Formats: sequence, C-alpha cells, structure tokens
Amino acid sequence: MSASRRFNETESEALPAEMLELGRLIQAMKGSEQEGLAAAFNRVADSIHRRRRILNLVQEALSQLRLDVKYLMFDLETTRRERDQLQAQLEEEDKGF
Repeated sequence: MSASRRFNETESEALPAEMLELGRLIQAMKGSEQEGLAAAFNRVADSIHRRRRILNLVQEALSQLRLDVKYLMFDLETTRRERDQLQAQLEEEDKGF
C-alpha cells in the first residue's frame, strides 16, 4: 500500500487532520526513511479505520439492543395486564358460582 492511496477523498475524510498532515510530511520525505514511515503510517491508518468500523458496529448493536429491550418491556407490560385481567375474570366467575 502506498501512502498516496491513503489520501483519496473517501478515506481522508475518515482520518484525523493530524494523521493527514503526518501523511503529507511523510510523502514529502525522500529516501529509505520515507518507505519505513509510510509503511508505519499505513498500519496506523488501517488501525484507525478498523477501530472506527468496530465502533460503528458496537453502536449499531447497542441501538438494536435498546430497541429490543423496549419491545420486551412492552411485551412484559402487556402480558402482565392480560394476566391481571384474566385473574379478575376468574375471580368474578368464582364469585358467580
């Protein structure tokens, strides 16, 4: 992977400004040091992207979990109301006999 690949529009939007600046400085360098730093930069950039993807997945999972809990709470309350109504009906029927 080359350092210049990191600077296309879609990927550079996801990288922090400090990383973009560092990438530009690395690109401006000459010699063998530039290659080593570019490789390290690419690893860090990949790590940033991976962490962002993981964070997004965790946020989506939490949102889904919150929604599921709301549905479960609604179902629980509805079940309790139905139970109470049926118990009241049974008590009325028992009084009638």
